[in-house]
Amino acid sequence: MAANETTPISFQEMDLSEEILKAVADMGFTEPSTIQQKTIPLMMSGADINAIAPTGTGKTCAFGIPMLEYLQLRDSRVQEIVLAPTRELAVQIGEELTKLAKYIKGCRIAVLYGGQSISKQMNAIRRNPQIVVATPGRLLDHMERGNIKLNAVHTMVLDEADEMLNMGFVKDVTGIIEKTPVDRQLVLFSATTNRDVLTIAWKYQQNPVEVTVEATKEDRPQITQYVIRTENAKKMDDLLYLLDADVYQRIMVFCSTKFMTDRVTSRLQKEGYDARCIHGDIRQSQRNETMNGFKKGKFPILVATDVAARGIDVDDVEAVINYELPNENEYYLHRIGRTGRAHKHGVSFSLVTFQEGVRMEEILKYMQSAPTPLHFEGGILRKEDETPFFENI
Repeated sequence: MAANETTPISFQEMDLSEEILKAVADMGFTEPSTIQQKTIPLMMSGADINAIAPTGTGKTCAFGIPMLEYLQLRDSRVQEIVLAPTRELAVQIGEELTKLAKYIKGCRIAVLYGGQSISKQMNAIRRNPQIVVATPGRLLDHMERGNIKLNAVHTMVLDEADEMLNMGFVKDVTGIIEKTPVDRQLVLFSATTNRDVLTIAWKYQQNPVEVTVEATKEDRPQITQYVIRTENAKKMDDLLYLLDADVYQRIMVFCSTKFMTDRVTSRLQKEGYDARCIHGDIRQSQRNETMNGFKKGKFPILVATDVAARGIDVDDVEAVINYELPNENEYYLHRIGRTGRAHKHGVSFSLVTFQEGVRMEEILKYMQSAPTPLHFEGGILRKEDETPFFENI
């Protein structure tokens, strides 16, 4: 069943509590995004939902607001579960829900993920959280230890369900779902759809409502994309040229391997740039420290693998640079989606060698977009009309 088209409405017209309305105002939201307009009333009605929406459109608030609205504060059992594919995304969701619950006294939220000590998480579990945000493996671990029971779960959300199932969590996710009551509400949020998402929907949802938000001008982040043709031997020089322009103060650089992430970060640091990196081989505590530092503006450049593409919620990333192209088309969307957030304009640059040309064409076909080509002439980055791209260089 597909959702009916909705006319734009305000948060005040959604019959939300004063506590939620105050928190939403504090977060700077003046009107709901399209996914929020479509999803919040449906979730409040108790419907199972299969939602497809582009990244950066406010999905966390879309499911977080209804979850908080029908929370039973006097019930100390786990009532709401949110599963996320990565540690970073789980932490981000937990932070967003905590902001939404700012004025709800007695609301307790626990975030559980691998890489953090079990004992520290046990302290959070002993406080009897009503909402648990977790990665699948760590939640299953706590369930097997008898630390958490899901027999009172009212709503279960799979955020970035497509990515989570692509990462091989199908067995874990289905095992968790089957421990929740049959009549619980199951909500799936994805950027794309795939066979595993459809299988989960068919097997575990009851008459789900399909919600699709197209990447319209209003809902897709405002990102101007540029492609710079280069050579492997010149990539670092081209990256330094973009940074030397001193136009962008908050930048993310994406690489496809841990090795290249370390290599690029080391070179930038040698060139005098305050750059840090995160990837899967860095211990979780250090990744958290780096992520928090970048969010707080303690350093301007973050170099990362795709492990971070879905787990960073920073409103003022000004530019994304693809030092290497991702292996999956969807990752390109999630990478550039780190900029242009909160209705701000963003910029992305892709450094593309001749060997990467076919890969870039595949990505652009998937994106249905045509980025502006830039080229170097006489050591200066130029537009198609040969005018300099950066006037001050």
